[in-house]
Amino acid sequence: MSGDGTTADDDPLQTAVWRLRSRACWADAAALLEPAGPEAALQRAALLVERCVYTEAGWEEAEDALRAAEAAARSDDERGAAACERGYLAYAATLFQVRDRADEARAAFGRAAALIAPGAAGRALLDFRRGLIAENLTRSPQAARAAYRRAHAGATAHADPLLLSATWRHLAGLALREGELAEARRGFAESLRIREELGYLVGTAPALVSLADTETEPEASRLREEARRLFRLLGGVPTWLARQLAPPAPGPVTA
Repeated sequence: MSGDGTTADDDPLQTAVWRLRSRACWADAAALLEPAGPEAALQRAALLVERCVYTEAGWEEAEDALRAAEAAARSDDERGAAACERGYLAYAATLFQVRDRADEARAAFGRAAALIAPGAAGRALLDFRRGLIAENLTRSPQAARAAYRRAHAGATAHADPLLLSATWRHLAGLALREGELAEARRGFAESLRIREELGYLVGTAPALVSLADTETEPEASRLREEARRLFRLLGGVPTWLARQLAPPAPGPVTA
């Protein structure tokens, strides 16, 4: 799920869904959506898949919602969007070592690519997620960078700021690995700025930690402490951030 629902023409329902989602209340947000039609069913599934990515839990509920969305889909765009969510869920299950579903993820993204027209809004999100596969499963940074750049261009063209914050962050991460510190700092700063402007609290702590990795003291410690505050405020979400926020182990005692 990308940035849909952040404004949504001031739709009260979408505003409520966005506020709950941004505060890590995915189940509450999903409960507001009656999965009577394809669009609502897909949005509900996307929320519950995103919960898996941030909490490493809720897999069965996400699977149920995704099957409902797949059954409700009528158009190629809807089927493609459902396949994109299917691939993302399978990717997350593989990444967090719940079960190896890498082949399923790639197949689902392949189906989505065949169904979502080039230049369509959903194509940018698909490109981004294929970049995640390349970066974290295939270990191919060049392919990941190409996919992230396509997603970045698509997010810009379709005015999707939340997705843009993700592409900035992941392109910056690749730059940091290659020692391009200034480029990494710029990308992480842009990602953080967008998430703060959107009020996307659940994604702000990871952005703070990433930016801290490019800063010197005392700014790095200030950013990490702010990330810890948000992490505690949201009840320890995203779960995988705990490892990065753990205090350093004490050094050996010397005379």
